[in-house]
Amino acid sequence: MMSSIKRLLIGRPLQSAELGEQKLNKTKALAILSSDALSSVAYGPEQILLVLITVGAAAFWYSIPIAAGVLILLTALILSYRQIIFAYPHGGGAYVVSKENLGVNSGLIAGGSLLVDYILTVAVSVSAGTDAITSAFPALHPYNVFIAIIFVVFLTILNLRGVTESASVLAYPVYLFVAALFLLIAVGLYKIATGQVPPVLHSPVGTPVAGISLFILLRAFASGSSALTGVEAISNAIPNFKHPAPNNAAKTLIAMGSLLAVLFSGIVYLAYYYSIIPNAEVTVVSQIAESVFGRNFMYFFIQGTTALILILAANTGYSAFPLLAVNLAKDKFIPRMFTIRGDRLGYSNGIIILGIASILLIIAFEGQTEHLIPLYAVGVFIPFTLSQTGMIVKWVREKPAGWIPKLMINATGAIISFIVTIMFFLTKFPQIWPVLIFLPIIIYMFHTIRKHYDAVGEQLRLTTCEPSFQIEGNVIIVPVAGMTHVVENSLKYAKSLSPNQILAVYVAFDREEEKRFKEKWKQWQPDVRLVTLHSHYRSIIQPLTKFVDTVEHKAREANYQVTVVIPQFIPKKGWHNILHNQSSLLIKTFLLYKRNVVITTVPYHLKK
Repeated sequence: MMSSIKRLLIGRPLQSAELGEQKLNKTKALAILSSDALSSVAYGPEQILLVLITVGAAAFWYSIPIAAGVLILLTALILSYRQIIFAYPHGGGAYVVSKENLGVNSGLIAGGSLLVDYILTVAVSVSAGTDAITSAFPALHPYNVFIAIIFVVFLTILNLRGVTESASVLAYPVYLFVAALFLLIAVGLYKIATGQVPPVLHSPVGTPVAGISLFILLRAFASGSSALTGVEAISNAIPNFKHPAPNNAAKTLIAMGSLLAVLFSGIVYLAYYYSIIPNAEVTVVSQIAESVFGRNFMYFFIQGTTALILILAANTGYSAFPLLAVNLAKDKFIPRMFTIRGDRLGYSNGIIILGIASILLIIAFEGQTEHLIPLYAVGVFIPFTLSQTGMIVKWVREKPAGWIPKLMINATGAIISFIVTIMFFLTKFPQIWPVLIFLPIIIYMFHTIRKHYDAVGEQLRLTTCEPSFQIEGNVIIVPVAGMTHVVENSLKYAKSLSPNQILAVYVAFDREEEKRFKEKWKQWQPDVRLVTLHSHYRSIIQPLTKFVDTVEHKAREANYQVTVVIPQFIPKKGWHNILHNQSSLLIKTFLLYKRNVVITTVPYHLKK
């Protein structure tokens, strides 16, 4: 039954040879890898206005030069990540760049930040999309968290079906959103140009504003830079592109940067000219759409596509998180389970972990996007800064042809990214302080996992001078609970291993019961020695493990191996297991960590 449900939700398994068919062309890649960056225009401009409104609506004209600064940073990041794509064509982005040029710990800071950031990508995007829906339908506002969780489950299942299938589904809403915003900006600008929007709505550029300061402007710039989250995703996901992957990835990155620049600057300008005031219940894009079109079909079309893109922007996380996890897992910093491809050739373990973590985050923050965005933004600007700095080191060290312009691009990106990061810490510390706690914990976990893998590899290596245990014979211990076909089956197997060294062990809770069992055993299995253990506290595990320890100690002195043969019956239907006490599983669990003891399970399959 479970297999049928899995096939229904995920689809048929794909052969390894079909991996090439799962690669993305530029059109689909732009949809699923740029959706996060493109969707951020729905909340990036709003973050600028939320800072400026603390001074007053007259300060809104500052959003224009602030937006220009954001576009300069965007240009530096796009050009820089284009260089990273060609310098590191196997993916990994900021993690690989930082690790190879700045050292392992810098790489782990970048990798750890991005792993958390992709979880935040899903949580922020879905929460923002839910906000857009409830802005249009206020009656749904109390159900924000529930709606967001449903969307995360949907996206997780969609991505488990494979990269190309999810891309085919997501391409339409992404391009619909781009078309809707282009239409909104075009109509908004047309109304401004034709004088349909009175200029008295906004304060002219250059109007003196009391209370404005450089600190507030930098804070607004840092907040607006949250619109740049997601631009690094393409450099992490190069292996998902069709051949030639680096060229296709670079072209997709340029296309994404161009679209983001136009949409972001257009929304900022319309918000300024229409004097849109940030509102907790209604998003800035919603207010612009209502001002331009009124509350008609076009308004709901823009709200609908905005909600879709914000929700589906989470797919950038689903595309980049598993691939980054693969790079970390190959370097032994996270469990190797992340390197395993699922039935549909995607890294399904990474997809499932991402979905679960995102749901937990949405529940913890109660779906409040404004609480998540600062943490989300600082989580990506730390890798931005490290990757740009890493590229500076690379150019200075290698000095390839034409390295000076490349160095200048990376230096610009590194300086601005560092300023934005510092501004986040200075202005939003109450919201982003968890970064200072979880990053050291994550890096410690990375090193602990790597230490474990190194220790395991060292012990398993054949060149290790580990003394081998000489086995002269075998002592077989068979725990028995009664005289049944299950026990009979296990005794036959034990006799095939060592017919003269078998100890059947029975744990009794009552003396009379113990006596009766001994008498019956002599009649049923006279050639197998029976050892009875009395349990004063009705525990099977404690007396049995103590007995195994005693036998193992004596057997080791004689160079004998102790093998515990555990009888276990297997019900015909899986749910029948809950009707039985599973003593065999408990015994196996407790004995599994005993040194020099071999555990063998002999299954007996029931027929009805």
